[in-house]
Amino acid sequence: MENQKVMNRGLVVLGAILIQLALGAIYAWSVFTPSLVTEGWTKADTQWVFAVGLASFAVFMVFAGKKLKSWGPQRLSWIGGIILGLGYFLAGLLGGSSFWSLVILVGLVGGAGIGFAYVVPIAVGMRWFPDKKGMITGLAVAGFGFGALLWVKLAGSWGHLIDSVGLSATFIYYGIAFAAMVIIGGLWMKFPPTGWKPEGYVEAAPAPGKTADDREFTSNEMLTKIQFYLIFLTFVFSAGAGLMSIGLMKLYPMEALVANGFTEIEASAISGTAMAVFFSLANGLGRILWGILSDKLGRKTSIITMTAIQGIVVILFTYMAGSEYLLYLGATLIGFNFGGNFALFPTITADTFGAKNVGQNYPWVFLAYGFGGIIGPILGGKLGDIGNFPLAFTIAGIAVLVGTVLTIMVKPAKK
Repeated sequence: MENQKVMNRGLVVLGAILIQLALGAIYAWSVFTPSLVTEGWTKADTQWVFAVGLASFAVFMVFAGKKLKSWGPQRLSWIGGIILGLGYFLAGLLGGSSFWSLVILVGLVGGAGIGFAYVVPIAVGMRWFPDKKGMITGLAVAGFGFGALLWVKLAGSWGHLIDSVGLSATFIYYGIAFAAMVIIGGLWMKFPPTGWKPEGYVEAAPAPGKTADDREFTSNEMLTKIQFYLIFLTFVFSAGAGLMSIGLMKLYPMEALVANGFTEIEASAISGTAMAVFFSLANGLGRILWGILSDKLGRKTSIITMTAIQGIVVILFTYMAGSEYLLYLGATLIGFNFGGNFALFPTITADTFGAKNVGQNYPWVFLAYGFGGIIGPILGGKLGDIGNFPLAFTIAGIAVLVGTVLTIMVKPAKK
């Protein structure tokens, strides 16, 4: 099967990145929050849309994982793209600033669309690149991080969409773009033929007395293993800290910079640059580089290193947010390590419970992202409303360090 004529697997990478660029829209939410706050929303209100979107994303991804085999990856990605696009499109038609319409259409519906499509490039990519699981997963999800930069800048300093056409029209334009990009990228979301292997690839032999199936766990089997819960909790803490940082990367530094003598205009520009450039670029690069590093260092060592660094930086961010260049450094490090989550947790799931069922198993692990998406942003928003952003970052940083300890405890799974 090695030499049979099949699709160029480079097209899988192209399609995956195109899909993930659109799905990364959820990370651009912070660009809309200042406008909503001026219209009377509280800071906590703005975080509810983000939190509902993340939770919906994670829950619907479990359903999508179950349907991956029966519906097929191409159809699943198209369904996700259409749902995502409709959510934003309808939110724009209904005015673009109603709390409940944004919670339901951008949060619940948009999050569901992302959940349907997100698992597809990961599962398809691992089938086409069994020799480089970390690298392909990092590349496949890199677009998700870079998408934040694209959509933030188009709405802000590049396209000036919010200023020129308003929130409603921006949501409409984005909805059309999201659906088109996912549909085009989905053209190449197909599994390789049964038995196909890349040229020169030799699968590692199972341990003596074991078969290849002994390394493959179903979702039901995985959920009975302590390794699942250790990985899950680590992801909750790591994702929660990063998602809280994303939701507050505009609001908190603006307050801290103004308190240190910057004007509101200067503070807005600096904090916007921290989120849209430093955090977003590092988020995308972290996915690629942590994925490549994990192919050499191993997933467990990579997660231990990443979470240890992240926990310390998140705690120190309370001292960095009020200084322009320290803010840029903090945003870069948090973004880089946050991006690493999305390359490392799919691959440690595949390494621990088998690559064959990763499309069904990883959505269960990814529910941790939904939990983190509720806990982190709401914690940050509530403490922000009472004027205590530093406490939120300290709590989040300590939780990430707890995750470091949990990952040290992960051992190979056995049937």
